[in-house]
Parts: sequence; C-alpha cells; structure tokens
Amino acid sequence: MSKKPRFFCDNCNTEVDRNANACPKCGKFFASVRCPKCGFSADDNSFLNGCPACGYSAPPTGAARPEVKMIPAGKLPIWVYVLSVVAFVVAIVVLFIKVAR
Repeated sequence: MSKKPRFFCDNCNTEVDRNANACPKCGKFFASVRCPKCGFSADDNSFLNGCPACGYSAPPTGAARPEVKMIPAGKLPIWVYVLSVVAFVVAIVVLFIKVAR
C-alpha cells in the first residue's frame, strides 16, 4: 500500500490536486503548502513524500472521499443584460462628448 501525499485547502478542507493554484470549491489561491499536523509551510515540491519537518502523510488513498457536486450556473437575470448595455451606451456617449470638445 503506497502512501501518496494528499493536498487539502486550508480554508474549506476540500481535497485539491497537487498542481492546483487555487481551490476549485472556495477559490482560495495557494501560495504554499502547510502541514495539517505540525504547521510547517513550504512550496509543494517539499511535500512530495509527506511533511519534511514531521514526516506526516495523509491517510491511504483508499479512504472514503465525499463526492463534490458541481452546480451549473444558470442564466443571468434580464436586468443584468439591460444594465450592461445601458452602461456601455453611456460610456460611448461620454467618450464622444469628451472627444468633441
């Protein structure tokens, strides 16, 4: 049984890919990796074989992992589209007025 290090977001505890730059669930950006046992922080390459400070390695990969359900984004309300068009038109009119002076 091989113990591979597993990576988790320290904001929401979601398991993330080793190469992830941000958490897919909460969006937190990862600048370094922190050991959950001793708190040692370093870049992800330092943790290839577990924590270099205390040797901690997460449980085997056979442990149950909750399924993450992705909720698709629906259509935006019509007022968002209308407001965007109005803002664009106002910006163009203001630009033309400044250029005309």
